[in-house]
Amino acid sequence: MKQFETVTSPPVVLDRSDVDTDQIIPKQFLKRIERTGFGEFLFFDWRKDPDFVLNHQTGRILLAGRNFGCGSSREHAPWALQDYGFDVVVAPSFGDIFRQNSLKIGLLPVALPEEQVRELMQRDEITVDLEKRTVDEFPFELDDHSRACLLNGWDDIALTLREEDAIAAYEASHAAPLSTLG
Repeated sequence: MKQFETVTSPPVVLDRSDVDTDQIIPKQFLKRIERTGFGEFLFFDWRKDPDFVLNHQTGRILLAGRNFGCGSSREHAPWALQDYGFDVVVAPSFGDIFRQNSLKIGLLPVALPEEQVRELMQRDEITVDLEKRTVDEFPFELDDHSRACLLNGWDDIALTLREEDAIAAYEASHAAPLSTLG
C-alpha cells in the first residue's frame, strides 16, 4: 500500500448518518476479488439521483455523518472508496469492521466530534496530517501501530516480510514432521 502522510483537498460532504456498506457498494458488484474497479459503483443506487453529492463534488477527503460504514463486513466498501479516489473518511464514528478494513488498505478513517465534522463541512479545503494527527486544527486519535503502518505503507504482508529472516531461522531450526514432497 502507498505511504500516507498529508492530504489537502476540497472535502466531499456526504451529510448522512448510518451509511452502511450495502449503500457504499451494493451486493451485485461483489463478484470479483480484485481490489480495483469498484470505484465506478460507489454509492451506485444513490448516484442515480442527479442531485447526489458525488455527482457534483470531487476530492480526496470524504466527510460523513455518524456510524459510517456500519452493516456487513464487506471489505469491498473501503476498496470502492479508495478506488474512487478517497484517501480519508472523516466522521463522528465508524462501523468497527469498516474501520479495520480501511486501515488495512491505507484508507484513513478519522473520528472527530460531530460539531467539528460539521465545521469542516463548511470549508472549501481541508488538510489531514497523519504525522501530526490533525485535520486542520482538530486533533484526532489513532493508535501508534496503525499510524506507523500508514506512514510507512505497510500492509499485513509487508509487516510479515519485515520478519523474513526470523521466519527463515525458525523454519530452519524446526524439521518438518512429515515430508511435504512427493
